[in-house]
Amino acid sequence: MKLLVAMVLLAIASPAFGQAQSSGAAAVPGCGAANIEFNVKTDNKPRPAVQPDAGKANVYFLQDDAEFGSSPRPTTRFGLDGMWAGATHSNSYFYASVDPGEHHVCASWQGTVGAFYQRREAALHFTAEAGHNYYFRARDLYEPKTQKTAVVLLKSLDSDEAQLLISQFSFSTSNPKN
Repeated sequence: MKLLVAMVLLAIASPAFGQAQSSGAAAVPGCGAANIEFNVKTDNKPRPAVQPDAGKANVYFLQDDAEFGSSPRPTTRFGLDGMWAGATHSNSYFYASVDPGEHHVCASWQGTVGAFYQRREAALHFTAEAGHNYYFRARDLYEPKTQKTAVVLLKSLDSDEAQLLISQFSFSTSNPKN
């Protein structure tokens, strides 16, 4: 009888356990497949401002770790319309070209960041116009002495603030790991 009760309880509880688990980056609007990870390289060489190609817009992705008080720092993947556009690591940026229209972007930490609670993904949408630049900053936040949760926040960024940060950050190039 005890075995029957245990089996019934397990059958009832199983769907609840499945719902409690994170569905991963692929379920977040704008993100790519959760199992894809990147190798990231950065360099500090100054880069000139880039004008969008004719009929296109540029989307800049910046990772700001100024308020992340733990090591290692996260590698952040940036998604655009359900595909990964690239990744950054520790105060770096990259850009991608897009067609005009509505787009969905996301930021998602890759791999293990630490042994604390995490909000690993963030998402938003925007409408691009040809000839314009758009800037998005993923702020990685964690202060071990005061916070119990590490989070990534994704926000659009004013072009002046973006240019200031770009002048201080490294340029990032990334390739999917094999």
